[in-house]
Amino acid sequence: MTENNDLLTDEQMIHFITKGYVVLRNELPEQLHRKVMSSINYAFQEEGNPGNNILPRVPEIQQFFETPVVKGALTSLLGPDYYMHPHRHCHFNKPGNPEGQWHKDGFWSSMRSHRPWWAMIFYYTQDVTEELGPTAIMPGTQYYEKFVGDRGETLLPTGKAGTMVLVHFDLWHKASLNFSQIDRYMLKFQFVRLHASTAPSWNHQSAELKVPAGLPAEHLNLWQDVWNWLRGESTMSGIGAAADALELQRLEQALASEDASVRGRAADELGLIGEAAGSCAPALGKLLADPAETTALNAAYALGHMGEQGIAELIRQLSEGKTQVAERAAYGLQGAGAAAVPGLVGLLKHSDEKKAAFAAYTLGMIGPDAGEGVPALIEAAKADSEWLRRNAVESLGMVAEPAELVVPALAEELTASLKAESTPVPERSGDSFINMQRYIANKIGYTAALSLLRAGKNGESAQVIRALEDAMGSKDRYVRAYAMEALTHLQSKEAMNVLIRYYRTARWCPDTNKASSF
Repeated sequence: MTENNDLLTDEQMIHFITKGYVVLRNELPEQLHRKVMSSINYAFQEEGNPGNNILPRVPEIQQFFETPVVKGALTSLLGPDYYMHPHRHCHFNKPGNPEGQWHKDGFWSSMRSHRPWWAMIFYYTQDVTEELGPTAIMPGTQYYEKFVGDRGETLLPTGKAGTMVLVHFDLWHKASLNFSQIDRYMLKFQFVRLHASTAPSWNHQSAELKVPAGLPAEHLNLWQDVWNWLRGESTMSGIGAAADALELQRLEQALASEDASVRGRAADELGLIGEAAGSCAPALGKLLADPAETTALNAAYALGHMGEQGIAELIRQLSEGKTQVAERAAYGLQGAGAAAVPGLVGLLKHSDEKKAAFAAYTLGMIGPDAGEGVPALIEAAKADSEWLRRNAVESLGMVAEPAELVVPALAEELTASLKAESTPVPERSGDSFINMQRYIANKIGYTAALSLLRAGKNGESAQVIRALEDAMGSKDRYVRAYAMEALTHLQSKEAMNVLIRYYRTARWCPDTNKASSF
């Protein structure tokens, strides 16, 4: 059981929401870190990077993630039933290695999420100084698709062995230059939230979002959306400041300023006013195409807090705007909650598969409040478009209820995807939405298995177990991994029997390598 003093504080959670990271430290015996370092070094020098097998190759690593500090931090951010993703990696930064490129990691969901459904930990098993080339991060950039360049702050987290950086999955980062004469290792592990938050899971003391000073850009409505969602509250909570006609006129005029920061602040202020600023919705809608991404995001989230007029403008922009505008509208609509569901359901049949997929994605982000959209999502999961099906299948796992509809549909999609593995869909040239994530071979199956991990426990057990047992033979390693975890979550005798049969043939010996005698 996680004690309150192991959980993150309000201040740490707000730091994560606004800056995208929190630095923590495991107080573990020095000899444990040295033993792990020795094993990792041997593996790299004698066998090569073990990649996803780093944990069974060096099983002592698991102890790093079983401490109250790590469990408390991950519980605070992802809820008590978070899941360690099967992809993990040990990053090796040799002295003199070229400096890395700023990037976001390839993502595993059907879209990137501003809300923390995913997180990563960068873990250092040795004392790390700036000279050793730690992973550089750019605070506050987790919500940006575009790299902000010189406008961003570069931070090099350092510390004693056991130092870790808990980061938002989409934070921009890179390997910095190792000026030392020492090899630097960093363990990167990824973690998944399984359910939308219904209550704060950290050491929560105050409902107020107290934004720290000195941030390069302000996104008050976006941050409020994430804060309220993590608290299990309506994302409209705390929205609704007073404003007279003159104030609204002033702010609407500021939306046309040549200065992007002025436009962005005005959009944020209008969002905090809420429904009373609904007359400004058309002007805010135009800003979804703003060349300054910071301004466009503020406009999207402001519209999501403006009730009917804001929702109508976002639905229009999602339906009629260019792809980038439609994506930004989708992010805004998640904050509108249940009131946006009818409009989103209508867009599931949009002729543009990307826009229909954005609508499906947003219903999942709205979560259990989007229950009335489940029949339409089940229908969308059978569409010709693989991209729409993928988004619909993932959203069904996030909405989760009614389970008697959701779970059979997910089991059916998983089974169908396994049968289709022998006839892969050809890639479509020039379409990044369809061709991305080549590291997932069976995208529908992967997503269906993830959704069954989230929702399968509430369905008819025999049907779920049959689908998951079939998935244990998938050609996609991540489908197999999710199926194993979903069976573990079921905790039934039948599920355990399936797992035992699988483990008897899947045991991996970390001591068997090219240097061992037998």
